[in-house]
Amino acid sequence: MRDLLLQCSGLAAIAVAIIHGVLGETRVFARATIEPPRLRNLIRLCWQVGTVGWICGGVLLIAASSMASAPARHWIVVTVVAMYAFGVIGNAWIFRGRHFGWMALGAVIALAVAGY
Repeated sequence: MRDLLLQCSGLAAIAVAIIHGVLGETRVFARATIEPPRLRNLIRLCWQVGTVGWICGGVLLIAASSMASAPARHWIVVTVVAMYAFGVIGNAWIFRGRHFGWMALGAVIALAVAGY
């Protein structure tokens, strides 16, 4: 059961990351006016660093479910939970709780902790 919860948290993490990346490109940057164009590309890449990091965290959570090493499982879960918790706090604070992102990231944390 613990392994299944970790796998679900990993899949949810990947889904949240993909949604983050797609919405960023289609909703945020489609309307944003950022000059010069070089700076626009830099900001887009910085936005997508979060997307890639969250996908990597999801892959690690899925991989942790099949690891026999308890310390490896522990540190993967602790590290990924810390990364997502930072996103939850920032998202909830900046948007004053009116954005679904903090809830989606919080669900990933809850699944990962339950699977620990």
